[in-house]
Parts: sequence; structure tokens; C-alpha cells
Amino acid sequence: MKVLHTADWHIGQLFHEYDRTYEHHQFLDWLLETLISEQIDVLLISGDVFDLSNPSASSVKMFYSFLNNAVKGNLNLQIVITAGNHDSAARLESPKPLLESSNIHIIGLVEKKEDGSIDYAKLIIPLKDKDGTTKAWCLAVPFLRMGDYPVIAEAGNSYSAGVAAFYAEAYNSTCANKQANQPIICMGHLHAQQTDMTDVDQSVERAIMGGVECIGAMAFHENIRYVALGHIHKAQRIGGKDHIRYCGSPLPMSFSELNYKHQVIVFDLEEQGISNLKAIEVPISVPLKRVPSVHSTLTEVINALQQLPAAGSDLQSAPYLEVRVLLDGPEPGLRHKIETALSGKNVRLAKIDVKYPVAADAGNTTATVSEDNLRELQPQDVFAKVYQAKYNNAVPAELLQLFNQATQEVAQTVAE
Repeated sequence: MKVLHTADWHIGQLFHEYDRTYEHHQFLDWLLETLISEQIDVLLISGDVFDLSNPSASSVKMFYSFLNNAVKGNLNLQIVITAGNHDSAARLESPKPLLESSNIHIIGLVEKKEDGSIDYAKLIIPLKDKDGTTKAWCLAVPFLRMGDYPVIAEAGNSYSAGVAAFYAEAYNSTCANKQANQPIICMGHLHAQQTDMTDVDQSVERAIMGGVECIGAMAFHENIRYVALGHIHKAQRIGGKDHIRYCGSPLPMSFSELNYKHQVIVFDLEEQGISNLKAIEVPISVPLKRVPSVHSTLTEVINALQQLPAAGSDLQSAPYLEVRVLLDGPEPGLRHKIETALSGKNVRLAKIDVKYPVAADAGNTTATVSEDNLRELQPQDVFAKVYQAKYNNAVPAELLQLFNQATQEVAQTVAE
């Protein structure tokens, strides 16, 4: 069977306040063509279908229109979808009874039996050929929240131990259903150990509690042929193993991904393992652009922006622009000056990244102030130190005069 692994679509996401509907449409249209051209039998979507737990009606329509077109274009295609941490598990599962008649399986919730034990059978999906014969099994595990996994009280890290126990018990349950010649693959939406993360992963998808939510590759049984992971947006192998992978997000999530190739993973699933594994690059419909390539003075930045090409008629595909400026102090009119320089240009201003000169000894010493000295400090002393630390320059006389005026007015108001 030929399998395609994708994840982290984040339909409905805004990129620096710009709507990404056009980009998601372009990706989904490309994916429809790829499913046919690669003759895919099984499509795995490992979580974070939507960016918000309460997606807009247009986002929901886009997703289910894709599912409808996918099964129409390939009547034998099976689709397995799991919920990510951004998805509402119950909302994602709501059309489940209707979709299963079309070989579309959605797993959002970890269900329990009457005795409170985990119902692993609800997570096990048979993968069938065009004749309806079960050829393999998929263990479809969504993002695990507290209460979804066994509690291992004696473990030093109860989360990682509980998740490992969950996968072990789920694997054993799958083995009880399968025949000897039927391989097992599994899905997960989690943070694996030693992952290479983008800045968005670190700020949005970061592990909590000092990294205790990191799962090791050993959590997955060695006989599982492929582990299709989602959650981290950069494609990579886990634990040096080719069969345990993040496929990454199909769209750029930050400017740090300027030169990064987004992809889906395709492989042949066989009884003894996988073969012909390859990454297929996802075309970028809206590119990212940085001007200048390094932080430069405002004069140099304005000159560079004025050299950009004029806007065309197709504004929805105009690049997202990050402007990189090096300043030696505050610049209140910065955005207006940049927007003026960009008037009529074929870019969309997404971010202004400002840097200031760094003092040679910055970060090498930590100043401490005693309680008595703290009482002796005047507001203008604190202001001068903060300004110097941020801009590596003395406070301009005009700005210091305004600050002193403001502090005098505050003092007078308090006295009254």
C-alpha cells in the first residue's frame, strides 16, 4: 500500500494578520493532484487540521470540500485524521459517522469503557485494499491530554511514562486483532525528544513544565513500521530512525523558514517494513521576503525598499515582507516611513524587525543594587540606565528634558 503523511495544516491561520485562505486552497489543490499522480492508497493527517478550536465556517467548508474531492478523485483512498492540540477533538469528530462510509476515519477523542479503562479498539483502523481485504492496521492516536493516558504514579516523569504505556497497550491491542502478515503503523501528535524546532514551535508549540512532555523514540514498539507524527513544524527524523518522522507543516509559519523546503512524506508499506520513502516538496504559493538581508540603517533600508518591483494585479500572491532595520535609538515614525517607501510595491509588509547596537560587554556582568542604594536612585537615573541598556547610547537631551517634565508633573499630582 502507498501512504502519504502530512500534518499541521492550521487552516484558518493568520500570518502576521494576513488571511491565508488563498495559500491553503493552493496547497489542498496540489495535494489532490499528488494523491492521484502518486497513486496513494492511504492519506494520514496527523493533527492540527485547524489553527483554532473554533474554526470559521469558511475554514470548515474548505476542509470538508477537500475530503469530498479527495475520495471522488480516488474511490479506493482511505483517509485517517487525528486531532491535534489546536483542534477541538469533539468538533472534529462530529461528522464521523457520515464520513466513515467514505473510508474517512477521524479520531479526536480517547474514549473510555464503562469500567473507566481506555477503549483502544476505537483507535485501531484497518487499512484495506480495493477489494476490501485488510492489508495493514493504523493505530490512530490524537493529541493526548491529561486523563487520556494511564497514570504511572511511581514514574519520575508521569507524562512520558503514561504516554509510553498508552502506546504499548494500544500496540498490544492492535496485535490481538491482526494477522501475522499484516503490518502496523501509528500516528501521534506530540513533542518528541531532541527535536529541531522553529521559532514558532518554541513559542506556540513549546513543551510545558521544562520539557517533561517530550517523548522518546523508545515509546514506539520496534515492530511498528512507520510512526507519522505531527505537532513540530519542521520535517525531521526522530532518534535517527527513518520510520519515525515529523513531516512538518505545508505552509511557512515564520520568516525563519525563508529557505526551508516544506514537504509531505510518501512511502510504500510492506509486510516487513517500508520502502521507497521520499519527501515531496510542497510548492510555495506566497513566498517570504527579507529586505535587506541583514539589519541596516534606516536610510539604507528605505533605498532598498524603493528598488522593489511595482505591484501587479495578483495581490493575493504578493510576497510577505520582513523589513530589517538597525537603529541607534527610538524611531517613532518608523512604520510610516517604511509604509511610504513600500507604496505601490509588490509586497505585503508583515513584520518590522528592529535591532540596536549591542554594547561590547553586554551580558557579561550583572549589576546589583542594595536596598539603601535603590532608595537613593532618582527616576532619571533609572531611565538613563534602561535607555543605555536598550539602545547602547546616552539619552538625548531633548528626551531627558521631556522625561524630567513628566516626573515633575507626576510628583506634583501625588503631592496634591
